[in-house]
Amino acid sequence: MLPSLAERVRAGDVRAIARAISLIEDEAESAAGLVRDIFPHTGQTYLVGVTGPPGAGKSTLVDRLTTVTRAADETVGVICVDPTSPFTGGAILGDRLRMQAHAHDEQVFIRSMATRGHMGGLARATSDAALVLDAAGKSLVIIETVGVGQDEVDIVRTADISIVVLVPGTGDDVQALKAGIMEIADIFVVNKCDRDGADRMVTSIESNLALQAYGDGQWRPPIVKTEATTGHGVAELWATVQQFRAHSQSARTRRLKARNEFRLRDLLTHRFMEMVERDLLAAGEFDALVARIAAREVDPYTAASEILSRALKSRTK
Repeated sequence: MLPSLAERVRAGDVRAIARAISLIEDEAESAAGLVRDIFPHTGQTYLVGVTGPPGAGKSTLVDRLTTVTRAADETVGVICVDPTSPFTGGAILGDRLRMQAHAHDEQVFIRSMATRGHMGGLARATSDAALVLDAAGKSLVIIETVGVGQDEVDIVRTADISIVVLVPGTGDDVQALKAGIMEIADIFVVNKCDRDGADRMVTSIESNLALQAYGDGQWRPPIVKTEATTGHGVAELWATVQQFRAHSQSARTRRLKARNEFRLRDLLTHRFMEMVERDLLAAGEFDALVARIAAREVDPYTAASEILSRALKSRTK
């Protein structure tokens, strides 16, 4: 008997891993069964989230970080969330083009993933793709978000550690340090530290951190200066990740529970909308309902209540 896709994923078969992630991205009928089969064999991988504004050098930093972690004998999966192509609907693949140095390393798996309109800096399938890499035995999975703004912070609900990458010389430092993305960092990275203004950026971050209270034993986000194009500071960044991992081991269970709660809520929302559009409403009825709201014939709360009532009635028949 031929091994199942889940068995091939667990064996580390590269083609099986790629196929499994594609099924999840495409929301194929077999995707749920695949996740169900591999889920008991997951939970060992450490998830590192790398986020920050466009142009901060995240991809180059992830490339260098992969080199450092491979030297530390980690097996690495990289998920790069790219903007959706307006022509194909897929990822533009810029990140994988910048990571060709690892193309022949069997212990590194790199996958670009299109956002497909999903907000928050990640694709909807990112969490399940990380599960696939977890089941495949990757000890470390690095998730690079699409260039994000202040409120696109889904990475903190997905990764074990959130690294926020900033770069000097891109405008008002205080503006860059507003609430949202600045509040999720476990480690700050000031990349392109050879530029003028790097020290000023570090000072701005320190000033922001000084406004917050940190109790005894509480992790205070450190600031690491890097120059990803040369690799300067990347080994120090990895050492800092290791320090956070050791410090926060006891809190990982709490973070894992929050991550799974977010995933369950997101999945329920998505599945409910699928059910509404597939089973409850006739073709074009949802668009007609939206048009009625726009015409002020019905308010959104009443429209939502009507749909919920129909959903409840359909389940009690």
